[in-house]
Amino acid sequence: MDLSTSSPIAATAPPVMIGDAIPLIDVSDYLAGTPGAAEKTAAQLRFAFENVGFYYLAGHGVPQKLIDDTYAAAARFHAQPMEAKLAVKVDEHNIGYMPIQQKAPPNAAAQGKKPSQNEAYFLRRERNANDPDVLSGRRFHAQNKWPADLPGFREAALAYISTLEGLCQKLVKLYALALDLPETYFDACFARPHMILRMSRYPQIDGTDESVESLVPHTDSGFMTLLPPNKVQGLSILLPDGRWMDAPGIENAFVVNGGDILHRWSNERFLSTPHRVRNVSGQVRYAIPFFCDPDHDTMIECLPSCHSAERPSKYPPIKFGDYALWFAAQRYGHISQATAPTDAEVAPGARATSRWQA
Repeated sequence: MDLSTSSPIAATAPPVMIGDAIPLIDVSDYLAGTPGAAEKTAAQLRFAFENVGFYYLAGHGVPQKLIDDTYAAAARFHAQPMEAKLAVKVDEHNIGYMPIQQKAPPNAAAQGKKPSQNEAYFLRRERNANDPDVLSGRRFHAQNKWPADLPGFREAALAYISTLEGLCQKLVKLYALALDLPETYFDACFARPHMILRMSRYPQIDGTDESVESLVPHTDSGFMTLLPPNKVQGLSILLPDGRWMDAPGIENAFVVNGGDILHRWSNERFLSTPHRVRNVSGQVRYAIPFFCDPDHDTMIECLPSCHSAERPSKYPPIKFGDYALWFAAQRYGHISQATAPTDAEVAPGARATSRWQA
């Protein structure tokens, strides 16, 4: 069945390109409901994902104070003694504190890299003890692990998560239009999206040692990643022409990228672009990326607008939750590969989905 819109949107470059390479997309008119803004913005989004896989998001409406408070919360968490952080150590649900890994996980080892030099604290959707998914022990649906002695920390983190969730639920309508689908196509699977807030701390690294990265080159697993403006730079993006570009900080603009699920769902029409972090700034760098993906039961199969007789589907269907578990096992030593789907179950040659997967 053809579910595409009656008037497919043509890719249009935004009027501003950062570094002549990365589109700057202003969504303020779209969020305000201005007539025609959705189609115009979706055309720019399509250009971004067909040509780069990254864009800068302006006009998003997220208060700067909320962003500042979340950065401050990340710094407060990581300033705690190691004993306090290990009291909420990361678990099989990828919730909690992850120290700098001592052994390179598969994706880093495959590149000849040492473990990424960052520590991180992961939060997901807030759940109570009576949540049926918590009671059943469903993977990635456990309760968050909160630090014991940081007044106001929980409130700041949850306010940021809630605000970003609401923004993403509006943005996915643009993604649908950009893929020649009805505006509401993704709404159901983002009604209660899979979300992760990662509070990362990057110590200074030796910029002359090519075997050490703050975060090794990689692609993200999911649909959408949002990075708020950061006063300490360090993100680099692998452009389609093979150049690494240090992404400049743009005031009031998030850096947004897609991941391997968007790439797979769109039959490789939209890019999942490798990126890395190298903190050679001379100071500690904090980051608060927010990952927003479809709920775990969403079946990821080729979108109706992304295949044809000339462009057959490249991947078999898979539930997002199964893919997320497989992907996490490639990245984190605390996620057992024995419990994750095998490469063959995900798809024959699935590692080709990402140049940096493992």
